[in-house]
Amino acid sequence: MHMPAPLILASGSKVRAELLRRAGLDFQTIPGRIDEDAVRAGHLADGGSPRDLADLLAELKARKVSDKHSGALVIGADQILECDGRVYGKAETRAEAAEHLRTLSGRMHRLLSAAVVCRDGVPLWRHVGQVRLMMHALSPAFIDSYLERNWPSVSEAVGCYKIEEEGVRLFSSIEGDFFHILGLPLIELLTWLHIRGDIST
Repeated sequence: MHMPAPLILASGSKVRAELLRRAGLDFQTIPGRIDEDAVRAGHLADGGSPRDLADLLAELKARKVSDKHSGALVIGADQILECDGRVYGKAETRAEAAEHLRTLSGRMHRLLSAAVVCRDGVPLWRHVGQVRLMMHALSPAFIDSYLERNWPSVSEAVGCYKIEEEGVRLFSSIEGDFFHILGLPLIELLTWLHIRGDIST
């Protein structure tokens, strides 16, 4: 008989934790601390793709925690925003957030949401979900008023919007899975856990 393994979320994201909680999973949260800026810079300098960067960051976070928690299934996750070859991180200041929104205004961009599950430091499963989002052309006045209402909350999200909140107004079209936008390929993860026998339906 298969004994379900303990689950650990190696992410400090409140949104990811809430998604797993609402799905009925019993898990611990232990953020995997890595130097994301250094990994991102090195990967892109070597010509690596945004998709592979999202996957790499998710794996490094999962491995970091998995190495210290034998037997547990450790879920690492990360999200990358890419627009015309440029990779965006989270804005650190309101001025930077305004610059991001001006750049994304009227253009299509991609969100790449990766998850990797490790056990005893070994990756067992991985998935990278992709969403394409077309942003309305935003006026400078709207960007300023939007950030007046939503900063610093949107500093928690790449792209400086939260699609589950007022950020949904910024878009004219979205192609892809809602959970991928929130930063976790949830359906794919739950399906894999179900197939393994770690959760039941």
